[in-house]
Amino acid sequence: MKKILITGGAGFIGSHVVKLFVRKYPDYKIINIDSLTYAGNLENLKDVEREENYEFERADIADPVVVDRVFRLHKPEGIIHLAAESHVDRSIKDPLSFIKTNVVGTVNLLNSFRELHDSFEGKMFYHISTDEVFGSLGDTGLFNEDTPYSPNSPYSASKASSDHFVRAFGETYDIPYLISNCSNNYGPNQFPEKLIPLFIKNIIDKKPLPVYGNGNYTRDWLHVADHAHAIDLVFHRGRSGETYTIGGLNELTNNDLIKTLCELMDKKLNREAGFSAGLITSVDDRPGHDLRYAIDATKICKELGWAPTVTFEEGLEATANWYLDNLDWLERVTSGKYRSYYKDDNENN
Repeated sequence: MKKILITGGAGFIGSHVVKLFVRKYPDYKIINIDSLTYAGNLENLKDVEREENYEFERADIADPVVVDRVFRLHKPEGIIHLAAESHVDRSIKDPLSFIKTNVVGTVNLLNSFRELHDSFEGKMFYHISTDEVFGSLGDTGLFNEDTPYSPNSPYSASKASSDHFVRAFGETYDIPYLISNCSNNYGPNQFPEKLIPLFIKNIIDKKPLPVYGNGNYTRDWLHVADHAHAIDLVFHRGRSGETYTIGGLNELTNNDLIKTLCELMDKKLNREAGFSAGLITSVDDRPGHDLRYAIDATKICKELGWAPTVTFEEGLEATANWYLDNLDWLERVTSGKYRSYYKDDNENN
């Protein structure tokens, strides 16, 4: 069996990728390694945890001894690297933990992969990154694969650094590699510190909806199912040494997104129209807050035949339905674990 190691597979995006690969490729052995921090949850993988081609290893990628043990035990031919600290607010408070996981952890994986194989024929190291490494756009323009790096937060700087290390190891040691930079993901199972699940939870609980500054920050929203499909295509058909930018083609200001979500939740909760909008509260802006992200996904569309299939309206309603249908999950993942670094819970957007 071809052995594929997926890091961060108990997290939001990672769990969707693990489930897709386990089901779609029964001739692969999928090894999921995750340290199970606050955002990692094995409940996300209950559907596949008993499958014969799936195995879980609890491991911290920041520990080189542990990483090396996992590599020598399983001898993976392919790496899909999703494990990362990803909440911008947390990176502002504690940048060193982001360097430890996102930079040192990535280098540990690269080192173990390099030392494991005498030949890299048929091997691949695929690193999933973010559009935040490119910094901020103005009112016009789109990020693409040639956009210069200009990170503005400790989180985006740590991801930019990990991208560079992947390229450097590829060039120095001839490791086949791929990198993709995606826009904001949303969908089921996302830990409620990010904007959409946080606001859904706060609306349910009738708590304030904290909006940074004037709320005109613009993001491109990508449904996690579309992203998982893109990762599948890049891993299997992407050209080694290439980068692919992946976006949902759903560019919205935070104000517009929140207004839409409030209206949707009022209907689903049978509340008076405008009730949830009344929970909106302006909070001090985040330091170094990027104004706008938007992605040009032409390359992956033309080369690999990928296109987003979930409209934002469909995806947002399905996401709201999932959280409303899984209130026990929502309570379990937040109760006693979720900790905000500001006075109020703030969104990462």
